[in-house]
Formats: sequence, structure tokens, C-alpha cells
Amino acid sequence: MKIKGLRAAFALSASLAVVATTALAGCSSDDDTTDTASTTVQAPPGSFPGKAAAGDTVKIGLINPEDGPAISQPENREAAQAVVAYANENLGGIGGRPIELVICKNHEDPASARSCAQQMVEAKVPAVVVTASAVSTVLAPIITGAGINYASVIGSGPELTSDNAYIWSGGSMAYAYMAKYAAEQGLKKVTAYTIDVPAGIAGLQRVAEPAFAAANIEFKIVRIPPGTPEVTPQVTSGLTGGTDGAIVIGDTTLCTSIFKALGTQAPSIVKMTPQSCANPLVEKAVGASMNGTRVFSTADTVSDSPETQLYLAIMQKYAPGTDTQGYAVTGYQSMLGFVRAVAGINGTDITAESIRAAITSAKNVPLPAGDGLTFSCNQQAQPQLKAVCGKGMIVTTMQDGKATEPKVVQ
Repeated sequence: MKIKGLRAAFALSASLAVVATTALAGCSSDDDTTDTASTTVQAPPGSFPGKAAAGDTVKIGLINPEDGPAISQPENREAAQAVVAYANENLGGIGGRPIELVICKNHEDPASARSCAQQMVEAKVPAVVVTASAVSTVLAPIITGAGINYASVIGSGPELTSDNAYIWSGGSMAYAYMAKYAAEQGLKKVTAYTIDVPAGIAGLQRVAEPAFAAANIEFKIVRIPPGTPEVTPQVTSGLTGGTDGAIVIGDTTLCTSIFKALGTQAPSIVKMTPQSCANPLVEKAVGASMNGTRVFSTADTVSDSPETQLYLAIMQKYAPGTDTQGYAVTGYQSMLGFVRAVAGINGTDITAESIRAAITSAKNVPLPAGDGLTFSCNQQAQPQLKAVCGKGMIVTTMQDGKATEPKVVQ
């Protein structure tokens, strides 16, 4: 995984939904990675039934942020490929036919995104799985406009309200779940410390402010310009008036500075963040001040739940060299969510239309690695975002650099 520099800060903070594309339940560092090949994982009974696909392949698009100068997450692709190998050997692929991926590595810039989307149109794939992207404003209109189905575990742009788009989780409404969690914890005043870029501010104003207002929690936004060397004045100003909760959003440098200042100025405050601010570099720099931070995620990769164990088992068998506690689970959730959503399709005639019909008729589909969360693509999960199929998020608590105590918030 590679995320570098100020450019990455702008990409990852374009909105909370974009930040949340990296919102995972676990994390790792160069000194502390999870090696699924060296640990025996007990998958739920019947997880590997050996129902192999046969016949002509079905081409499905896969777009992954990879090999760009600022952002590269090959583990997303590796996990999606592991799902395809698993599905082809055990779930009958799609409609009994093997899945063949048409892969494009998106460099997370408009030109590369446009090229990937056009490649999918030219390949005439019936569906494209997007593992994560901060440039869906380019990808989605081309793909959905061509009548191709667009699928991902989380969205950030026009795909959220597009026809032919399906977002498996409720993570695009992460601020709303932060507000719900804050209310459950009895918080009265919450401050959001955020990198000051227009789209990030717009997301807070559009989703967070009304969500916290509805929860009867006083909410304010403290903007911090990218590259600010000393954030203590901004952090201190955000704590005035008895603030008892904080949301931290930004790139690695900014998150580190904010958490350090909070550790000094308000060590007992309830801290909430997406995984992008709970990455190994931040943890190493901040230390114990990260303890107790609530991390909001679409996935549980650390518990003994059946979905978590299935994730680990699939990765152990089909991608043993990939770190399961990093960004890989977004690729896993996006691809297995798609496979599960089209499980009822007839394999004799697999088209964009038949895939769309299968997805929209599927009900209460288990969200992969979702600790019991489900999705239904009937435009009812988040009526204002018709492409969003799921509700709820998973909250973990950071303790000594580890994600612990996963809890579902709906």
C-alpha cells in the first residue's frame, strides 16, 4: 500500500466517503503484519463446498487504485482475485460459469480513470467492480452511462445516486453513524477537526451537521489548512464550551498532529475517526494517545465472527502473501458482495440487464466481513442515495495499536 504526500491528502479527504474507502476494521505496520499463511484459520462449516464453475467465462471488470504516483493499493486487487478464485472453485462462479476479470489499474487521476472506464466500455463487460476510488466522478458517469453495472462496497460521488450503480455498505453515510454512536455514548458537544478542502467541508456540512442536529448534539467544524505545522491553537479552540467528543479527519501528518494535541489538551475526550487516521504511521507517532479512539469501518477483520473467519480463510488459501489487516478487505467486500448479489442469476444469458435484475431482486444479502450486516438493493436503505444498498457500520476501539471490540452501529 502506498499513500504519499499532500496529493494523497486531497484525494483521501475529498469527502468522508472517500476517506472511508480505506476505512477498515484492522491495521498493520511493517513490523506487525498478519501472515494468514502461518496461522490456521477455522472457516465456518460448508465454506468450501467445491462447486466448481464450468463452461464459457463471464468477463467482469475490476478497477483498482494502483501504480499511481500518490496512491497504490495492490492488496485490494489481490483480495478481489482471491474471491474470484474462491467463487470459481466453490460457488459456481456466476450462474455456474467461471468469472474472468478484466483488470484496469487506476492511477487515481482523471486521465487514468477515464481510460479505465473506457476500457470497460470497449470490453463490453456487463458489470464493473470498483474496489475504491477518489475519482468516481470520472469513472461512474462513463460506466453507468453505457448501461454497465457499477458495484463497490462504498461510494463517494455520482454513483451514489446513479442508475445502474450498487453500493453494498452503509459506509457512505459514515457521519450519520458517528452521530448515532455519539448519542449512544451520551455526548453533548462534538467537534470535527478536518483538513480544509472544499469537498471535505461540503461532506461535513451536508451529512454531519444535520445528523448531529437530529441527535440533539451540538456540532462544530474546525478547519485546518493542509500543511499546518502546529495545530494546537485550532485544537484548543475546538474544545471550548465543554466539548466531549472529537472527529479527526485528514492525511497522516495532520491526523498525527491533531491526536497529539488532543492527548495533551483533552486526554479523556471521546475520539472518532475513519481508518485513514488510524494507520500505522499515525499510531507509531502518537502512541498511547490513540488508545480508546473509535474507528468507523465497513468491515470486521479481527473478531471470531463467521464472516471474519471466512474472509481470513479465503485469503489464506488464495492470497496467502497479502496482509489481511490492511486495505485488502475493500477489494474482498466489493467482489464477494457482487458475487453474492448475483447468486440467483441464470448462467445461460448473463447480460448487464440480467445482472441488474438479479441484484435488485436479492434481499438481505450478507455483507462480506460485515459481522452480521446485510444489504438489499431496493433503493430503501438510504432513500436520498438510491444506489446505497446497506445500513450500518462497524466500530472498533484502538488499544495499543490494535483494533479491538468490534461493534455494529445501525
